[in-house]
Order: sequence, then C-alpha cells, then structure tokens
Amino acid sequence: MTVTISRRGVLTLLAGAGAAALAGCEPTRARTSAPTVTVPDPLLVQVDAGQVLLRGADRRTIPRAVASADGAWIFATAPAGPDTACWRIDTTTGRASARTALPGRWLPQVVSAEGTGVALTTTTATVNGGRPAGREVTPVLVADVNGLRHRLDLPGNFVPEAFTADRTGLFVLEWLPAAAPDRYRVRVVDLATGQPGPLATRDKQPVPPGAEEEMRGDGRQAVLAPDRTVLYTLYTHQPGHQHTRDLVSGRPGNAHAFVHTLHLAQWWAYCIDLPHPFGEATAAGHTMAISPDGGRLLVADISSGTVADISTEDLTVRRTVPLARGAGAAHATAGSDRLFLAAGTAVRALDLSRLTGTVDWQAREPVSGLVASPDGSRLYLGQRDAVSWHDAASGRELGRVPVPGLVGLRGLAARP
Repeated sequence: MTVTISRRGVLTLLAGAGAAALAGCEPTRARTSAPTVTVPDPLLVQVDAGQVLLRGADRRTIPRAVASADGAWIFATAPAGPDTACWRIDTTTGRASARTALPGRWLPQVVSAEGTGVALTTTTATVNGGRPAGREVTPVLVADVNGLRHRLDLPGNFVPEAFTADRTGLFVLEWLPAAAPDRYRVRVVDLATGQPGPLATRDKQPVPPGAEEEMRGDGRQAVLAPDRTVLYTLYTHQPGHQHTRDLVSGRPGNAHAFVHTLHLAQWWAYCIDLPHPFGEATAAGHTMAISPDGGRLLVADISSGTVADISTEDLTVRRTVPLARGAGAAHATAGSDRLFLAAGTAVRALDLSRLTGTVDWQAREPVSGLVASPDGSRLYLGQRDAVSWHDAASGRELGRVPVPGLVGLRGLAARP
C-alpha cells in the first residue's frame, strides 16, 4: 500500500477492530452512535482533534498518535503524571501492547517503516509543519514496546523525518541557524553515538565538507516506496538551489522543484530535478503519487497542467504530459491502472500507461485527500466534515459518512 506523507511525517490514526480491544488506548473520544452507512475499507483520517480510524460503522479518535507508513501499527502516548505513557497498537487486530513510561512529556513524531520503533520530541514541530521555533538543543527519545532505547540531546535545531531501514540511524532535518532558522538540510543521526552527520551521495561516497545542500523552499509531500526502502519528497520554490552534485562540480544550480530521494537502507540521497514549469506556481498545486509496483513516480503541477513520469530505477524524468489546468490544493493517488488527481472540486482519472484522461467529474465540496481502495474499484475523497467514496470508473458516489473537523485523508489502515 502507498501512503502519502505530506512530508514529515505522517501523522495518522489507527485503532483496532473492537471496543474492548481498544479500551486501553485512551484517551479516545467517546464513541457516538454508529453511522448508518459503513465504510467499505478501513481508513486513516486526520481531524482537528487528532487522528481517526474509520472501520466499518466504527470510528475512534486518538489525539497523540502516529502510524507507520503502511498503516499497520500506531504508537500512541498520553500524559502520566510528570511522565508519558507510550504504547503500540496492532491495527489489524486492535490489540495494544503494555504501556511503558517515558520520563518527561513527549509527543510521537516518526514510526519506523516496519512499525517497531518510534521517535518522540518535546514539541509539535514536524517535517511538514513549516519553520520551527529557534532552539539551540533538540531532545529526542527513541522507544519501542519495551520502553526507552535512546535519549538524544542534539546540539542544534532538528526535526525527525524517518528511521534508517535497520533502525540504527534517524534521518532528521537540521534547521539553520539554530536560533533563527531560515533553511534546512537533511542529515542522519547515528543512534549509537548520538552524532548527526551528512548523507552519502548516490554512488555511496561521503559528501565533501561544504557540499551538503541546504533548502529554503516548501517540502510539499512525501511518499514511501512499497518496499519501504526509499522515501521520496517533493520540494518546490527552490530558485537558485544547488544540489550536492552542483556544489561538488562547481556548476550553478537553478532548480525550482525537485524530488529528494532518500534511501533508507543505504543512507544516500539524490535529487531528481523537475523541468519548467514545475515549482513556478503555488506549492499547494503540486502533488505526487507512486505506482503500486513502486516503479514509477508521478508528479503533477495542477496550476500549469503538467504531469512528470519518473522512473524510480534510474531516477530520471522519462516524459512530461500536458493535462487540463486546475486550481486549489492538489491531491493524487495511483491504482493498478489509473492515476487519480483532484484540485478544488474537480477529480480526474488518467490511464496510468498513457497518462491521458479517462473520466472527469465534480465532487460536492473541495477535495482534501484521495485514497484508492486496495482493489482499485473505489476512490475515497476527503470532503467538508465528511468522507465520501465513489466508483473509480465513473465517479458515481457510492456512500458518505460524516467526519466532523476533517482535515485530510492519510491512507488505508491495515486489514485483517
């Protein structure tokens, strides 16, 4: 399953299959009367009050929680006197682990790809939350179901982004300068030593001193490869930006938009430049999805009416295809044979091979998220205080449930 991270993370809510199984996962919102319509697939939804799991006719809210990218696991926290209680939930069964106590007050930020570990910080700053407040030291905890594993006091201003595949390292955004940040770079912290350092280049060579690229633009969205080894992040508004390869070679850089490719297993990074006009218009008009087999990354600029087709094998843009322009925040999801795009109330399905339109239709309200069902037959839309689902071939609405305070859709939850 592919889950979109609006960069940084990905906060999502999950919960289990039954009320009894989740009784230990408080604080949760009291259950209200069940909706008359059941949701065909379990969904993770973000609302003003936290994260919500919609499963059938049941819904649950967990205010302080973060899920793994595949929706299979969730780490939740709650205040416990001066400390923090932390536990993990298996979203397939709804079972929760025993609670462990973490000294002090902490908020979960990043779950490892396989769902075994979590990184926590003391603030609400996230990778997709914009510029953090200035600080000289960043405390970070790394924990699992058995309790605390690492306590880090990183010298500088850091925000956790992802774990390395083997969980020996933590990728972070380092904001510079620490006390008054205006730019950031991606680094990796060795959890054994607590020391942050540069990533490697694509050919696995150390980055020379002074050649780490620094970013000032918008990290619009991130998606994790289906095999959980690569994190792709879309950046826009980067005029004059120089990649590491530009800094090493001395060539000038002028990338307005690119996809930052972070290999979680091999600890290297590489940027795929997007051609003009990507990055010229508003960041919200850009969106990205990965094909279910992980072989293609599709990036759309709704404002200019362009889709870029990227090969994840050789990390190049193979082609760009024009499409009808739109307005509003853009969203995308890919099924086995179609790419779905939405902006404002307009929804479009493109044939995944040709990237040409197959059907266009209008939603009731502006779309705040897209999720395709596992079999590709249904398309879920975030709406105003509601989630609707539609026939993917025709756009016909098949059902709708109210979700007060809905902010966006985060993806599918695990299925039994």
